[in-house]
Amino acid sequence: MAGPGLWAVVAAVLAVAIDAIVRRAHGWARESSLGARRRARLPPGDMGWPVVGAMWAFLWAFKSGNPDSFIDSFIRRFGRTGVYRAFMFSSPTILVVNPDACKRVLMDDESIAEGWPRAAVELIGKKSFLTSPREEHRRLRKLTAAPINGFDALSTYLGFIDRTVAETLRRWSSEAAGEIEFLTEMRRMTFKIIVQIFLTAADDATMLALERSYTDLNYGVRAMAINLPGFAFHKALKARKKLVSVLQGVLNERRAAGAKGHPRSDTDMMDRLIEAEDEHGRRLDDEEIIDILIMYLNAGHESSAHIAMWATLFLQENPEMFAKAKAEQEEIIRSIPPTQKGISLRDFRKMEYLSQVIDETLRFVNISFVSFREATKDVFVNGYLIPKGWKVQLWYRSVHMDPEVYPDPKKFNPSRWEAHKDKSKLPDQIPPSP
Repeated sequence: MAGPGLWAVVAAVLAVAIDAIVRRAHGWARESSLGARRRARLPPGDMGWPVVGAMWAFLWAFKSGNPDSFIDSFIRRFGRTGVYRAFMFSSPTILVVNPDACKRVLMDDESIAEGWPRAAVELIGKKSFLTSPREEHRRLRKLTAAPINGFDALSTYLGFIDRTVAETLRRWSSEAAGEIEFLTEMRRMTFKIIVQIFLTAADDATMLALERSYTDLNYGVRAMAINLPGFAFHKALKARKKLVSVLQGVLNERRAAGAKGHPRSDTDMMDRLIEAEDEHGRRLDDEEIIDILIMYLNAGHESSAHIAMWATLFLQENPEMFAKAKAEQEEIIRSIPPTQKGISLRDFRKMEYLSQVIDETLRFVNISFVSFREATKDVFVNGYLIPKGWKVQLWYRSVHMDPEVYPDPKKFNPSRWEAHKDKSKLPDQIPPSP
């Protein structure tokens, strides 16, 4: 009679065999339509199990606090090829992880288009930048550039930002505040600023409700598109409906007031988007405005708060860096003429070291660790085929943590950006993005 040890060995062998068979069968099902010749040109990798693919390993890497382990596993198994194949977010996907390959994809407008996962598209909006064809994407970028990043627009926001930050810091330092949860408070402060920029003032109750909806929305954007109770995507869809309802109500009020000839005294981002028109006189419709607002509000809410929190922690952990950043700010304050109220955009441009701190925080933390594309035709990168219709993931995190690109990448070192005061980057580097 076989002992328990033998049965354990048999069970283990059987499990490994089943795993290999299922993976191979799933890979064949996803790749067989390419034909033998095209399949032979695919980058190394595997499709994993049906439905989940590499998602379990992906989620576990981030949940365990070691996000680099996901791509490291591909490098360990298949070597440093720079591109790999996998099954991610319910689609056959090419992972692009080195600088040259990333740049090749980013610069190819003819063969590569935006290709975000279904969850992101449905939650952020089908008329945001995420899914727009190339020409429409350029049109939307052009229409929103001045209202959001123009000199006049940026100058308008500074006073409110200055007052809000000062008021928040005073509240935090008061005895009544007690202990605070730093990230939560940073989110509330940045969200208050962003809502003011886009929608002018809102009462605290409305602000809190909007923030909660955006938190739910953001969790769903990063999840698999499973619309069942208990899943993040399902909860996020409900949050989007609430946000659309609020934004549509405000938009209706603005358009009605404009039709009656009642101009608003305080112009915000929504007003500017309503008035924006392209060279053909075409303006943004309601759905475009709402989707653009949801996109910017969500991105600004999450990334701004996290980057501010991490930059603060890094400066606290490095007293010499904090002293240097503080000295720069004090010098700028001393240079402000008595007739000037607060700081100006010109003052911001003098913040060279603080800019380096932010750039290094973006590189080190990698809030936007990946972006999504889709091949519109067969294209070769690093000698490997990216088939038409396959998704492409650009892993900026792998670039930012590559010692061949950034020496000693796990060391927080703002001075590494000293060479980039003119904001130009070396040929083999990709600048960090928020």
